[in-house]
Amino acid sequence: MGNTITTSQDGSHTLVSDKFGVSYHSKYGAIQETQTVFIDAGLNHQIENGLTSMRILEMGFGTGLNALMTLMQIPDDIVIHYHTLEAYPISKDTARTLNYPEVLDLSPQQKEAFIAMHECDSDHKIQINSNFTFTKHLIKIEDYDPTEMFDIVYYDAFAHTSQEELWTPELMQRISKWCNLDAVLVTYCAKGSFKRALRSAGFSVEGIPGPIGKREMTRATLNAN
Repeated sequence: MGNTITTSQDGSHTLVSDKFGVSYHSKYGAIQETQTVFIDAGLNHQIENGLTSMRILEMGFGTGLNALMTLMQIPDDIVIHYHTLEAYPISKDTARTLNYPEVLDLSPQQKEAFIAMHECDSDHKIQINSNFTFTKHLIKIEDYDPTEMFDIVYYDAFAHTSQEELWTPELMQRISKWCNLDAVLVTYCAKGSFKRALRSAGFSVEGIPGPIGKREMTRATLNAN
């Protein structure tokens, strides 16, 4: 069982999971969704808050687009340590077929980095460049036990309808223990029950404008207890 490549409305590829029957990205545009939900609302928000060195935890490496666009857009004076979780990695052949290098006009070095992120060993930190390290953990989030504390969580799990266990108050409580004070969790999901789960875990929650095709998304900030 694998995944089917499709083209979203901004010309960038996404995948449809044969296992879960859902798309990895918005049909309205994979790139524009990543830009709005994770780069602008997460990475750029924390840069604006004055952070110059950040640890990012991504739930759902998937196609690697979130990591790639983070790598592409970090300023030279910002240091990122990127950790990503993926229980069901896509094949290397599928990763090499994705059209992000063409659509995003990647440099040879960026294309090499994108492939390296897909093909590196689990739990092995690689130095992509002077200000970006990358570690992929081929594990379910329920089994993850980090040794680092995070400043941003890219929460890009499959939808509640296909993986309900990833949107529970109990899991949000665990994630909150992995976060520094004022860390932000960003996600495309704006479901009321999920927002309540975040609040129960100590986050303040705001609904902010979502990507094309979605009126609202969620940004949550960890408060002091």
